[in-house]
This record gives sequence, structure tokens and C-alpha cells, in this order.
Amino acid sequence: MPYRSPELVTGDAVVLDIAIAQLPVRAVSALIDIAVVMVAYLCSIVLWAMTLGQFDDALTAAIMIIFAVLLLVGYPVTFETVTRGRSLGKMAMGLRVVSDDGGPERFRQALFRALAGVVEIWALTGSPAVICSLLSARGKRLGDIFAGTVVISERGPASEPPPLMPPGLAWWASALQLSGLRPESAELARQFLGRAAQLDPHTRQMMAYRISGEVLAHISPPPPPDAPPELVLAAVLAERHQRELARLQAGPPLPYFSPGPGPWPPPGTGEFAPPR
Repeated sequence: MPYRSPELVTGDAVVLDIAIAQLPVRAVSALIDIAVVMVAYLCSIVLWAMTLGQFDDALTAAIMIIFAVLLLVGYPVTFETVTRGRSLGKMAMGLRVVSDDGGPERFRQALFRALAGVVEIWALTGSPAVICSLLSARGKRLGDIFAGTVVISERGPASEPPPLMPPGLAWWASALQLSGLRPESAELARQFLGRAAQLDPHTRQMMAYRISGEVLAHISPPPPPDAPPELVLAAVLAERHQRELARLQAGPPLPYFSPGPGPWPPPGTGEFAPPR
């Protein structure tokens, strides 16, 4: 099972809430990729024997070595570059390679991983990769350390969907500086919004003000003075989630269109409306 890592941080010091893939899942993914390479290599031997067998043994051996190197290096580099960090094995197991800052894997990083894999996986039967992954807090093998990458799971445990962006606060959230927001505070806000409807009105209101005060102490600019605290928390979490997704997809955040601040939903309506 994957686990959540509090250590995957973007260049803007934003903690990404994603799942780091553990060793057993990565091992199955690697076995699938190894099988793909072996099948391709065996097919190449058969085709060579059927079509170009008249060449001398030295040339045949040289060409097969070159083809083997192209498979060992070219297969992972090509697939991970084109698919943004996914080989066939990773596709099957729901894994993806990303940079340490959460961005997509680059060609240079894919090349470093592939070259290191020739030694640690193929030449040394995977022993260095297993040992290094067990010792690394984020399950990194040597190739990941050299390339500055980490393998994440896209099939992590199901979690509650992020809150929807309150339309009246979208203009404010788009300008937020979230680098100071601690993951503990964001998680506390997420848990509160998830069970706010189950709380009695007095407790719900007190918790909303207390948690929003803790969150607002680490972000800027401040929200509009009349903004309900629950809507403020929902806007912060929705914007934070949107930026994480945009970072992983290497695209700009999707804009929220709003005519401006307010008016707020009347009390008692909407998922995050304040209690009466």
C-alpha cells in the first residue's frame, strides 16, 4: 500500500499531498517492464535469424549487443518521456515518476534513471535498487537519487474530494500565498469541513473560527472581512488542491471566474454555509 509523504515539496515550498509508491508495487512494475524488454529482445533474435542470418557471427553479436542496449535504455527513456513518467509496468500498477519538486519527469532525468537501471537492475539483478529503496524514506533507488525523482502512486487510498471553490472567494484565493501553510493545518481544516454538518451549530461555529484563525495566520492576503470562516477554509483548500494538480500536470492552474466578492450564500444553504 502507498503511504502519504509530508516531504514532497515544490519549489514554492508547497507540500504535495500525494502517495509515495512502496517497494512491492514498484517491484511488480519492474518485473512487467523486464518481461517487456525480454520479449522484445527474443523477438529481435528470431527476426535476425530469419532475415539476416547470412552475416558473420562477429557482426551478429555486435548488432545484438547494440540492440540490447537500445532496449535497456531506449525503452524506459522513450516511454517515460512521452508519457510523463510512465512505462508499461508503471501504467499497469498505477505508478508515475515525478521530480522531487512534484513536477513532471524530464528527459534528462529519465536518461539518468535508465542508465543507472542498467547497472543496478540488470547487471546486479536489482540488489542495489532493493537495498536503496528500503533505506530511503521515499523509496528511492539509486537512479532516483541521481536523477532527482521519486515514484508516486496514482491509485492511493480513496480520500474525500476537496471542497468546492466558493464563487464569491475565487478572486481572493487566486492571489493567495500558500507557502507558509502547514500541512497539519490544512489537514485539520479538511477534517473539519468533512464533518462540519455533523456538529451542533455552536461547536461548529467555534471550531470554524478557531481553525480559520490558525490557517489565516500562515497565508496572505487576508480574506474579505465579511467572509464566513467555513467558506474561507473551503477556498483555501480548493485553491491549494488546484495548484497541486496543476503542478503535477505541468500546466497552468485552471482559472476561476467570478464577478467579484460576495454575495455569500444565505445561512443554512450550501455545503459550507455557516450555521444560523
